[in-house]
Amino acid sequence: MDSKGIVLVTGASGYIAGFILQQLSREGWTVRGTVRNLARADEVRSALGLPDLQLFQADLTSDAGWAEAVAGCDYVQHIASPIPDAEPKDENDLIVPAREGALRALRFAHGAGVKRVVMTSSMAAIAYGHPEPRPVFTEQHWTDPANPDTYAYIRSKTYSERAARDWMAASGAGMEYVSVNPAAVLGPVLGKDFSTSLEIIKRLLDGALPGLPNIGFGIVDVRDVADLHVRVMTAPGMDGERFIACGKFLWFREVADVLKARLGTRARRVPTRRLPDWLLRIVSRFDATIRMVTPELGKVREASSAHAMTTLGWTMRPEEQTIVDCANSLIEKGLVKS
Repeated sequence: MDSKGIVLVTGASGYIAGFILQQLSREGWTVRGTVRNLARADEVRSALGLPDLQLFQADLTSDAGWAEAVAGCDYVQHIASPIPDAEPKDENDLIVPAREGALRALRFAHGAGVKRVVMTSSMAAIAYGHPEPRPVFTEQHWTDPANPDTYAYIRSKTYSERAARDWMAASGAGMEYVSVNPAAVLGPVLGKDFSTSLEIIKRLLDGALPGLPNIGFGIVDVRDVADLHVRVMTAPGMDGERFIACGKFLWFREVADVLKARLGTRARRVPTRRLPDWLLRIVSRFDATIRMVTPELGKVREASSAHAMTTLGWTMRPEEQTIVDCANSLIEKGLVKS
């Protein structure tokens, strides 16, 4: 079968990127990826089940390797961005590589004559810094990074998408740009590289939390996020578009209820009692990952994916299926203590 064309996926070892590479390959595209260290190349190919995947060493903070990676490509899926498992001491440790990496990907893609760049942004660039009562968020909303409702990761995603759009307006003539803005991405795992958002499920299954915090999040399946990236890559009339990928907003207690109802003894460590806000704040002093999410206590951030559904015919799996598939996959891959 002749290839449909060549697509570069940045951050090939990452969670979302892996599913994009698999889907593109299934659909007949020639795929390439970037990794920060080629020493991991065989591990990445094995996890993805793509033994012939061509990988290039390229980093968000350096020009080295980018020209070679993008040469001859029709499209670029720019997925690579730093995702912390703790709040950094200096927010620029996140903001600078996220912003500079986006601009680097655009610059080299443009120089290579790429038709369109699809970039993974985030609900983080949409749903923060808004007064209460918060609206149901749409693509028209933007996070206000100056607002105290934001923190380093939120600002990094906001600044990088803003910078990408500004660069395209000033220098991107002849190339198209689209962003995909997912909520908390859950679902099955391909290997040990998975999004920080999966810590939600992992810590519930591990019994690592003494109770259920008053925190919630919109949920979307990694397979559906990958599908949205692939759809927007070639759909006509997409230049400048922005697409939210977000299902129902669920509280930790609702996620725990799904695990208890569907997993039986596999969910025996999942807590059932509520965790008071004051106790979570104490726990956060000793746990950097928990400390990162304490600003979300009690906050509801709902968003609509209607734009992607009506424009692209995109659909989402039920959130309960995503949660169960994520949990079973973490257990089967040995990523949760049995």
